[in-house]
Amino acid sequence: MTLPAEAAYVVVGGGTAGNVVAARLAEAGHEVLLLEAGPDFGPEGSPAWPADLVDATRLGRSHDWGYDSGDTYPWTVGFERARAIGGSSDMNGCTQTWGHRRDYDAWAEAGLAGWAADDLLPLFEEGTRRMRVRRYLAAELTPWQHAWYDAAPAVGMPRIPTLNDLDENAGFAPEDVNIQDGVRVNTAFAYLDPARTLPNLTIIGEALVDRVLVERGRATGVVTVHRGETRTVRAGTVVLAGGAYNSPTVLLRSGIGPAAQLAPLGIPIVRHLPGVGENLHDQPFLLMNWEGSERMATQMDAARAAGWAPDEQAMGKAASSLETEAFDLHFLPYSPTHRGERTRWSIGTSALQPRSRGHVRITSTDPEAKPVIDHRFLTDPEGADVRMLVDGVEILRELAATPALAPLVGRELHPGPDTFTRDALVAHLYANPDNYWHPVGTCRMGLADDPLAVVDARGRVHGVEGLRVADCAIMPRVPRATTAMPAVVVGENIARMLIEDAA
Repeated sequence: MTLPAEAAYVVVGGGTAGNVVAARLAEAGHEVLLLEAGPDFGPEGSPAWPADLVDATRLGRSHDWGYDSGDTYPWTVGFERARAIGGSSDMNGCTQTWGHRRDYDAWAEAGLAGWAADDLLPLFEEGTRRMRVRRYLAAELTPWQHAWYDAAPAVGMPRIPTLNDLDENAGFAPEDVNIQDGVRVNTAFAYLDPARTLPNLTIIGEALVDRVLVERGRATGVVTVHRGETRTVRAGTVVLAGGAYNSPTVLLRSGIGPAAQLAPLGIPIVRHLPGVGENLHDQPFLLMNWEGSERMATQMDAARAAGWAPDEQAMGKAASSLETEAFDLHFLPYSPTHRGERTRWSIGTSALQPRSRGHVRITSTDPEAKPVIDHRFLTDPEGADVRMLVDGVEILRELAATPALAPLVGRELHPGPDTFTRDALVAHLYANPDNYWHPVGTCRMGLADDPLAVVDARGRVHGVEGLRVADCAIMPRVPRATTAMPAVVVGENIARMLIEDAA
């Protein structure tokens, strides 16, 4: 398809939120150009779609950006993001959670109008419908999932019908998932496909946006590399939707960000915004493993032989000793996986409200150069993030020791008996940080007098007309959720605001 020279709206990034924005604008009658750095494989069912991106039984990796922790840790931690139409909705585990009312009400209480839970609830419901989300029945859970679900009340987590009651706290429930007939329903299928035939929507793959053009304080277009050729596309409004890693890097290459970082790279300062690339955070995670049992192995083999037996089906939520208003822990059972000759039986815990903050920075003006991504996991001075994880581990150990679970899970392998004292567990966590794949915050919303705010409550970049951000980068603080559906809701809400502002 030919790259247009101009469009009323240029949406940068055909990922989880960008597809929502592009489709909603086009459905409202606006001229939209969607630029995706990776390939556009076409509509659902096209043979061009890689099998790993549509198969909901596995995590796709065929079109990864290749981002990782670099030399910020003694080893490399991968930060997988999909470089393809659909973005990270192509690669995720399909778990759809919403968080808690306090997550969004806190944004509104900070002055961000339109982001309270009651404002967003209809968008969560619509996103759930569009993404074809269904809820597993308890009877559908595999034996490994059912074992944790059945035992959860023993440690104060009642069995509940859904994880997505914004007013509910602790509990264990079957998951809501965007899976239909074994296919991972990404936002390209859910949002773009119904709009693909509209004459006012153009989708261009293999178009990496280098930077936004700004003239006299207003965004006027983008510079993109399309199939090896550098081109300029004029725009009435530019909407960045590259995610928590890519949206800030586009801003930085455009001269929008901390002047002290841009000047050494020879990037002319368009707007000094110190918060661009800062406030990066993700929910720290620990995967625990047990040796399992012959009884569980036999039951799981029978479940797989009978048909659908995915790795993720149920989830628990609970409060650590630090939490006072809702919950701040997730528990995520994994069915056994095989690594080498050892069968792994796993459940993960994540601290959902981290205090630690990191950053995304560029070291080159080359749009293909990897940014420096440093989450600074577990670095908060009070040690709250580690304390949350320690509490999560202790709850899971208590649960694994119950009469119902102990014969099924067997001996703990990781982090293992050497970490059974609290001090040893703390030391292990500090030495082995890991992520839950939910980065947010690098272009965070805030009021105009907030020196570290990048956008306002309508996604408008402070001090630059005609430029918005519409993805998880604008979240001031990560919600108590897996962020796939919250990302859809961000796209829905910014699209709604764009349509209102154009009226």
